[in-house]
Amino acid sequence: MSQSASTGRLTPYRAGWIHFTNVAPILDSLVLPPGVTAITGVPTQMNAALLSGQVDIANISAVEFIRNADVLEALPDFSVAVLGPVYSVNLFHTRPLEDLRRVALTAQSAMSVALLEVLLRERGLSPTLERAEGEAEALLAQGFDGVLRIGDSALREWYGVVGPLTPETTMTGLPHAARGITVTDLAEEWFRLTGHPFTFAVWAYRRDNPPPPELVQAMREARRDGIGHLADVAERHARKLGLPERVVQHYLWNFRYHLEAPDRLGLHEFAAKAVPGHAPLTFGPRPGEERARSAAD
Repeated sequence: MSQSASTGRLTPYRAGWIHFTNVAPILDSLVLPPGVTAITGVPTQMNAALLSGQVDIANISAVEFIRNADVLEALPDFSVAVLGPVYSVNLFHTRPLEDLRRVALTAQSAMSVALLEVLLRERGLSPTLERAEGEAEALLAQGFDGVLRIGDSALREWYGVVGPLTPETTMTGLPHAARGITVTDLAEEWFRLTGHPFTFAVWAYRRDNPPPPELVQAMREARRDGIGHLADVAERHARKLGLPERVVQHYLWNFRYHLEAPDRLGLHEFAAKAVPGHAPLTFGPRPGEERARSAAD
């Protein structure tokens, strides 16, 4: 392994990516710089990989960043956040929320489970939460009152319940219920509760092992390219998902990828509700500050 001129690193810097469609505008065109390798997995796998040291940086669930804020730091300008509906973190249910008795939870995401627990607690509700995997409608047919689904599967299943779009309708005009199934978007519920964005993921690393500047710059350039060619990204992923291009394009342009002040506000509010007494959340140097910090060192 060749030595990195900027970091003096002699071993590979290992990245772990959760490569759902929602980060396609960042990761699809990312070219890793020399000395950086990457693996992919679902959120819980990448959370565990970062905390165990299997990878050095990952776009992990915000709740795991909060729970491990004593050892982790996050990039200051990368997030997966929304203001209002997210379309891919959904509770499918056949009873009103107040009447839920059994809810099936996915083991793929700690973030969605933590958000659901906060929202239920805020309403004073306490249904039985059970681990179970499978599509929403199949689990509902097995006797669950509610099913929590995330990611690309949740987006497809949401559209399967509330779609299709017609030339006269829009994503925001689609119903929240059909065929006896209601779809509650957890990010939309968060917005109703707080009026703030919800930050689902950050790019985190151990404080003693920050990413090389070349990687961070490559990520920023990839994000710029992806957002600048969002229609192309949406078309490509719509084919993979079997969804209309309109659906995927709206889904992607809805995200907030820069961890701006409102996103941090929502993140801190969620942290206070989900992990009381957590260590302070810390973020790395902002764009342009890395070079100044390196020169000072």
